Amino acid sequence: MNWLKRQALEKPDKKFINDLTFRDVSERVSLLSVRLLPHVKKQKRVALLSNNSEQTVLFFLALQLLQKEVLMLNTRLTAEEIGKQVKTLDIQLVLAQNGLAAVNFSQSFPAEVKSFSDVVGDDVTDDVKADAAEQDDSEACREFDPAADFNPEQIAVIMNTSATTGEFKSVPLRWKQFAAHVKASQKSLGVTEEDNWLMILPLYHISALTILLRSLYNGTAVTLLESFREEETLSLVQEGKVNMLSVVPTMLNRIIDRIDRHCLRVVLIGGEFIPRPLVEKCMVRQIPIYKTYGMTETTSQSATFSVLQYPDKLDSVGLPLDSVEILIKNPGSDGSGEVLIQSPMVMDGYLGRETIFGFFPTEDIGYLDPDGFLYILDRRKNMIISGGENIYPREIENILYAHPGIKECTVIGRKDPKWGQVPVLFAVSSLNEEEIRDYLSPRLARYKLPSEIIFLAELPRNTTGKIRHKALEDMLAGGGDP
Repeated sequence: MNWLKRQALEKPDKKFINDLTFRDVSERVSLLSVRLLPHVKKQKRVALLSNNSEQTVLFFLALQLLQKEVLMLNTRLTAEEIGKQVKTLDIQLVLAQNGLAAVNFSQSFPAEVKSFSDVVGDDVTDDVKADAAEQDDSEACREFDPAADFNPEQIAVIMNTSATTGEFKSVPLRWKQFAAHVKASQKSLGVTEEDNWLMILPLYHISALTILLRSLYNGTAVTLLESFREEETLSLVQEGKVNMLSVVPTMLNRIIDRIDRHCLRVVLIGGEFIPRPLVEKCMVRQIPIYKTYGMTETTSQSATFSVLQYPDKLDSVGLPLDSVEILIKNPGSDGSGEVLIQSPMVMDGYLGRETIFGFFPTEDIGYLDPDGFLYILDRRKNMIISGGENIYPREIENILYAHPGIKECTVIGRKDPKWGQVPVLFAVSSLNEEEIRDYLSPRLARYKLPSEIIFLAELPRNTTGKIRHKALEDMLAGGGDP
């Protein structure tokens, strides 16, 4: 499963990561693994703390070549939060981007923190090459065989989920899951020699990591940015330098009105609720938006589809990918129930918890239409039960997003002594409360109307654009500003 070596042999001069060719990356990864080996030789797991960069990709691939389990750490976490994750997973070594290595973790966990430059000097390219030339016959080189195939059962990556709720769970993703994902995604999205995927989501997020691995498997290019920068992203799209893009709705919403030319083949959008008005704007501009549904536990995509190809299904999140089976558990009279997924991309189980056999319970509420398209009504935990009636926040949010005066919004449930729960609306809007209520009243049943409307300058979000519902819940509970 050494995809990098295969591409380096078959397409040595083809661009892979920015200006680095497959041969460049393969050489650097092989040589970097020599430098890394003394540091990680005794480690089963290593944590990687870094923002997007070419160095990050090289370190990640080198650790994979050394068959280490890599915990991808969110760079926006506090030292205390990182300490908890590292301690729970018994990790003794954290490899950190040079600037991030200066953070004092010593009070939080006993792991050693080494910066990239501690391992390779100031430059991965020249320093590693020179060092590897000197150590070519060393014991490290003799012991390590970079041509060895990966074990499909080997845990490649560990990602911690549920940052929006506060309590993390560790998802181990093995090479067998990634192998199944890249093949299924290729069938769903297709591949061309000209493909160049713009990566602006952080590599510690499954959506970005699978871009890297899909491109590696397909032998196609990636344009890597440190983060989402509006003007740079817009320029790359409008100048036709990239033809594939993965974004969350908040990112696309910031540039959609200014895209007047492009050569985009795929715009993959998911990660959170996708407002219908945003989808409609893409359709008007003939932007090839692919709605997608998945999660870390399912190695990203489980369902996807081209909205332009199926305009009558634009509220759907897609058709199951190849080898993915979706069932609805205990469907009600309207056909909706909990979405269950079974596929070779689904994790074997959270670390330290029971193994999953059969179908994975997503905790999302949805239904399948007669054509097999999946529709998601809401997260089960987000569903509000008020006076015995089910209220789906997404229904309310979708209505609100159709109004041009609503920039951002979300609805969460608050405990109520009379009704059990009532909906509360958080909004970023130019409208006042009376105008919002006048707009909603004829469009929603009375029990679905917000009991309170709270105006904010912006909604709290994590690094991938997901709304931090836990912060809003804390605010309602008296914890102050989110």
